[in-house]
Amino acid sequence: MLHIVDDEEVIRDSLSWLARSRNIVSTAYPDGAEFLRRIDAVTAFASDGDCLLLDVRMPNLSGAELFDELASRGLTRRLPVIFLTGHGDVPMAVDTLKRGAFDFFEKPFNDNKLMDRVLEALAASREATTLAAVHQRRSALSAREREVLDLILEGKMNKVIADKLGISMRTVEVHRAHIFDKMNVKTAVELARLLK
Repeated sequence: MLHIVDDEEVIRDSLSWLARSRNIVSTAYPDGAEFLRRIDAVTAFASDGDCLLLDVRMPNLSGAELFDELASRGLTRRLPVIFLTGHGDVPMAVDTLKRGAFDFFEKPFNDNKLMDRVLEALAASREATTLAAVHQRRSALSAREREVLDLILEGKMNKVIADKLGISMRTVEVHRAHIFDKMNVKTAVELARLLK
């Protein structure tokens, strides 16, 4: 989903229309505080990705301040931020890009280039969300399961894993089944692909 935060209604409306023209679902917010309330109420990001188009200069909570808040929450990878500004501020653009913004566009911008970058940001968000889910599943493994997992990824057979860890082959089989279940895979090949 594309999130649009801009204090100018005409800009929000035109960006929403532009997104619809590219079959991108969007939601618009008049200020950063409203956007923060929305994400505080949401438990997960969209599986098809999220992106934030953010006006730099807004009253109360500026775009830069909102970006800092999102960065402090560790959200800018799963929620790539594309800044929009009507005031060419090269040092600000360079600074935000160095701090993790996805891109920076000056108004007036090229509609197609902006939407192309939004699509790239949505793809990056999907990838980051997938990686976060894999990391979360991996962290749910017990210490012993992580040891077995590492040996599976090395291509070791159950007997070798059992000998190396000083446990029975049956215990290795149980751990392997739990690992596959928790990681949501059916084979060691799928597991290796997932964790590459």
